Amino acid sequence: MKRPVAYLTGQYPRATDTFIQREVAALRALGLKVETCSIRRSSAAHLVGVEQRQEAAQTFHVLEAARNPLRLLGAHFTTFARAPRRYLGALWLALRTAPPGLKGAVYQAIYFAEAGVLAAHLRRINARHLHNHIAEAAGSVAMLAAHMVAISFSFTLHGPAIFMAPAYWRLDTKIARARFVACISNFARAQAMLLAPPEQWDKLHIVHCGVDPARYRPTGRRPGKRLLFVGRLAAVKGVVVLFEALKSVREHHPDLTLTLIGDGPERAALERLVNNHGLSEVVTFLGYRSQDEVAAALGAHDLFVLPSFAEGVPVVLMEAMAAHLPVIATQVGGVSELVEHGRSGLLVAPGDVQALAGALQTLLGDPDLGAKMGAVGAAKVAGEFDSTTEAARLKKLLEGAS
Repeated sequence: MKRPVAYLTGQYPRATDTFIQREVAALRALGLKVETCSIRRSSAAHLVGVEQRQEAAQTFHVLEAARNPLRLLGAHFTTFARAPRRYLGALWLALRTAPPGLKGAVYQAIYFAEAGVLAAHLRRINARHLHNHIAEAAGSVAMLAAHMVAISFSFTLHGPAIFMAPAYWRLDTKIARARFVACISNFARAQAMLLAPPEQWDKLHIVHCGVDPARYRPTGRRPGKRLLFVGRLAAVKGVVVLFEALKSVREHHPDLTLTLIGDGPERAALERLVNNHGLSEVVTFLGYRSQDEVAAALGAHDLFVLPSFAEGVPVVLMEAMAAHLPVIATQVGGVSELVEHGRSGLLVAPGDVQALAGALQTLLGDPDLGAKMGAVGAAKVAGEFDSTTEAARLKKLLEGAS
């Protein structure tokens, strides 16, 4: 049997990263054997569908193994005994790439401990390559574990968080040591090019996150004023700006509604803000929903809004566009690589309440324009962000990596 590729991320599966789950499923459908690994176990709130619960049940959880002292020590002892020079090399790599300060050193020690446990698991499943999503802490664990067991590793570069602290996460070293880097956008690739010498640029490949367009076919809905937001309820998503825009837009469109799918640290504060703004009859919070439920919600709404302050290339925008919805988003990160202003949606400056309100007024007042944008957006996603096509690109890279 062909040796598997191991997949590692900080938390898998989870409701906010369904694109990773889709990618794994697509790779398996293409014949690649993929063994999933996660640093920590996802909470029950993130396991919102049968597919996710099944994935969680067959995923190796590093921290659960590391919390058993005998298993932790046994993993490190075995890894050292089998290849002492590589183990000590990984230790030296951990020391020289540790984040600054005492806190950074403590966290790096934790990553090294986790790497030893992961290394033992990689040897146990006879993995031939390790691929990582979300290259911050989990990326450090992946780099160290791969060195311990002498297999190649790669990672998918998302952003935007890691681009705010690339030196802290030693992104330059991770790029240098990776067999390849899958960049989700030209924006992400350009950020990597800033950190890597030109002779390493050929290892930086564009591999989009993708969706299955067939899952989001139009439903023939009648035009209305039902707005939808899907995302983590955290400050970076800019939901407060959306609420401010709604206050003025509602004067001209009193029958509009807004549904929010997702959860997060800001939910309670956002619910209070809705009450304070007198929007409680307009705004509905649904919490996390499964992939099928999100697809159904997209089919039941008329306009998608994502007012983020920072993004990579949001998969949820791909889903909305695949569902023939016009979208309003902020011009950040790689968003403009997906949404063409004036053709498939409207782009506004992040944090600009008046611009967001104006974009809402435009599309709420012209359903025909929204329908045209929805059709253009669906064609864009089908042509450039199909998950099967992107998985085939990634599969080729993974097969050539080991």
